[in-house]
Amino acid sequence: MGVPIVLLLPILFIPLLGYTVAATRAAERDPAQGPPEWRLSLRLIVDGSWATLAIAITVLPFAVAWNPLADALPTSDIATAHVIAFLVLTLPWGLLVLLLMPHATASYASTGDFHDLFDIGASIRGVRRDFATWNAVVAAIVTAWAVGLACVGLLCVGIVPGIFYAILVSAHAAAALHRESPRLPAG
Repeated sequence: MGVPIVLLLPILFIPLLGYTVAATRAAERDPAQGPPEWRLSLRLIVDGSWATLAIAITVLPFAVAWNPLADALPTSDIATAHVIAFLVLTLPWGLLVLLLMPHATASYASTGDFHDLFDIGASIRGVRRDFATWNAVVAAIVTAWAVGLACVGLLCVGIVPGIFYAILVSAHAAAALHRESPRLPAG
C-alpha cells in the first residue's frame, strides 16, 4: 500500500507522514517487527498533520531567504540564480532537520504529545546525551534516502519504492533514539 501512497504524494503527504510516525512507534515497541499495516485513520491524519507543521516550520526561514539570496547572486539568469540559491539553502536546512527531527519524531511517536515535535531543546539535549546513537541514526537516514533516490536511475526501480524504502528505514532508525515503553496503544 505504501507505493501507491508515495505515488500520490502531493495528495497524500499528510497521511504518509502519519504513517512515518506509526512506523517509528512500531519500531520503538518491537524493532524485530515489520512495518505497521497501512490503515487510513484519524490518528494517521493527526500524526501527519503535526509532523507536516513541524517540517514546515523548519523550512520557513530557508524559504523566506530563497528569493533574497537568488537576487543577491551575481548572475543574469534568474532561473540559474534560484537553482543555486535552492542548492545553497538545502544543505543547512537538511542539517537542521537531521539535528531536530529524529529525536522529535521518536519522542512524539512514543508519547503522542505534539509538543515533543517542537521541543528544540530536547532534541539538542538528546543529541548531546547520546551522540554516537544519533550519528548512527543520521547515517542510516542519509544512506536510506541516497539509496531511495538512486532507485530512479541506478536500479531502474523507480523513485516511488525508493522513497517508501527511505521512509521505513528512517522511521526504524529514529526509533533507536527513544526505545522505551511507549504510553500509547497501537492504532
